[in-house]
Amino acid sequence: MARKRRPAPAAGTDPAPAAGARAGAAPAASALPREPARDGGAVAVLAVALFLAPVLGVPGEEMLQDTLKSIVIAFGALAAALLFVLAQRARGEPLRWHAVLWLPLLLMAYALGSMAWSHAYLGGVEAVRWFVFTLIAWVGLNTFTRERLPLLAWALHGAGLIASLWAMAQFWGGMALFPQGPQPASTFINRNFFAEFTVCTLPFGVLLLARARTSAMVALLAASIGLVLTALLMTGTRSALLALGMFTGVVLPLIAWRCRRALAWSGWSPGLRLLAAGAVAAVVLALGFIPTTNPKILEDNFGATPIDRGLHRAQSLKPGDASIDMRLVMWRATLRAIADRPLTGVGAGAWESEIPRYQAEGSQLETDYYVHNEYLQLVAEYGAVGWVFVLLLFAYLIASFGRSWAPATPEGQADQPWRAVLLASLLALLMVSNAGFPWRMAATGALFAVGLGGLAASDARLGAARRLLASPLRWSPRIAQVVLGLGAACLVLAVAITQRAAESEHKLVSAAKIAVSITATGNPNDPRLAPLKKQMLQLVREGIALNPHYRKITPIVADELARWGDWANATWIWDSVLASRPYVVAIISNAARGYASMGRTDKALAYLERAKRIQPRAPAVRSLEVILLARGGNEQRATQLAREAYEAGIKDYDLVNTYFLLAWRARNYALARQLLDERMRSWPEGRARGLVQQGLIASEQNQSERALQYFREGLAAATPLERPVLAEEIPAAFRAQVAASGAQTSASSR
Repeated sequence: MARKRRPAPAAGTDPAPAAGARAGAAPAASALPREPARDGGAVAVLAVALFLAPVLGVPGEEMLQDTLKSIVIAFGALAAALLFVLAQRARGEPLRWHAVLWLPLLLMAYALGSMAWSHAYLGGVEAVRWFVFTLIAWVGLNTFTRERLPLLAWALHGAGLIASLWAMAQFWGGMALFPQGPQPASTFINRNFFAEFTVCTLPFGVLLLARARTSAMVALLAASIGLVLTALLMTGTRSALLALGMFTGVVLPLIAWRCRRALAWSGWSPGLRLLAAGAVAAVVLALGFIPTTNPKILEDNFGATPIDRGLHRAQSLKPGDASIDMRLVMWRATLRAIADRPLTGVGAGAWESEIPRYQAEGSQLETDYYVHNEYLQLVAEYGAVGWVFVLLLFAYLIASFGRSWAPATPEGQADQPWRAVLLASLLALLMVSNAGFPWRMAATGALFAVGLGGLAASDARLGAARRLLASPLRWSPRIAQVVLGLGAACLVLAVAITQRAAESEHKLVSAAKIAVSITATGNPNDPRLAPLKKQMLQLVREGIALNPHYRKITPIVADELARWGDWANATWIWDSVLASRPYVVAIISNAARGYASMGRTDKALAYLERAKRIQPRAPAVRSLEVILLARGGNEQRATQLAREAYEAGIKDYDLVNTYFLLAWRARNYALARQLLDERMRSWPEGRARGLVQQGLIASEQNQSERALQYFREGLAAATPLERPVLAEEIPAAFRAQVAASGAQTSASSR
């Protein structure tokens, strides 16, 4: 009897199991699952997230730029994963797994474990980061077909282009829409983050250009690449410029030659090739010599035009550069941390909390939260697990390069350009990771995951070394239901975390803005400002309650309160920061000063001892010890320590001022004058008070004319709010003469 023919599967559904396999049974272990016919829109959602994260910025200060980008990437990853699982909820055939995904999962597991013995909050943040990374890479592994990869390429090239246009608006138009640090930073917090992301997107734009077949598309893509190159020159970010040089000088020609048979450019006419090269060069040369008028950019002294800035910064890589020296301080401290805990590390994310304990004797650099070298930070925080990650990552990428160089099948040849561009992007990322922290930034971190996911998808598609790399992942409708439930729970948790983080950041930034505005009035203790102070303190309390680990903004409020003499409120805020970051010597010293000013000498001395155990020779610690000794009546020892610190080059305001006061009390007038002159020169905002104090010293030396001259100059230099206070400090014998001369000067000016 003739066998009945089986009907073909419906369009848009996954193919039936292979012949010989029972319905619902897993395929043989050696067979890799076929690519899903449907992705549920997961790739489109990821593409939109990758496009929006660098393109969007926060126009106000109430949220940091990378907070918004992290929200976009996290929700994009969760949404893409849920859509993909929904599309596969009836699937009985396995999905795909790849060995490279064990690397971020290993870091996530370590981060969760380190929460038990290291900084719990920072470890939790790291675990979430690596979870999102793994999610993006897994979705990519299962959805990045050759047909869908162009959509990703367009999204990434478009993101780099629009971000570059934002940077140009800042460079030439002085646009200040986004609060940020050094410009041109586009929508990022500073220009380095923008440059690091954009240079990693450049390979995707070049691949799109090499695939273009019409003159209009070639001209459009070439011109857009020229715009991106110009924006990169504007930043002057040296790590990005080095990556750019490597890409344009070595990687791009190599890819163009090796993949020529799979790219449209090999069939271009000579005129079309000239159009492509000419469009890129014309844009860079036409725009590269237009100078900026943005004063914030000009004050860098890196050059006024994009080309000048690029050349200047590329040539400035040499010993003695301030930026390099700062990084060297952090790298040396990090190497000490690695030597101290080579196996366990200091804990995931805990570098910023632990690093003050490893700084060189007498150094103090505590304002940074990252090492500015991803490899050093990973090994310092994760110990042996970090070494495993780095070594296996590089081994995988080297092996991927080998598989991409000489594909053995037509399928491999078709994948070759995509593998080349993914490897080029990852190479740029790994290069800039030597002097920055792009893995920890939302946009570049997501790009890292996309690169690994794309290579893993190609491995699975080609069946490369499947027993060691690509393998089946058990799947069934029941598993899909469980995953959907977990995904929904993650989505709810993400909403709650985002709302809490955004609210905390909004309250703390608002409090900091109010504090700075009160200081700017020149009379922060004006009773009319009491309601504003009350609002500020309420905001900071609520913000700390929501997130007691926010070190970046909270101390700003405390510093302003200390300037007003409100030591009680300043000190409890510093204490809240120390509960999360217990080894930050500068904040320990501030808290000690606060307690000393409130008359709580025992508490101040306890904080001094705590600081000395961490950094006994740090400038803040030595200054604090001098102040406490002087206030405790041990002026002889205080003077000795002040002299030693001053001669060692430690000249912060508190030390110089205390040393001046000690010299004055000891009637060492020559030294007192010298220190007072230095204080006025280094901190000119206190010049009026310094001149009056010079007059007081002259009056003690019976130099009446000299004293009178200093008093007149001091009152003349004082602000309207300072003048009455300083006038009260002038001895009664001089007040009438100073007042008379002031009235005479006022009359003559009329």
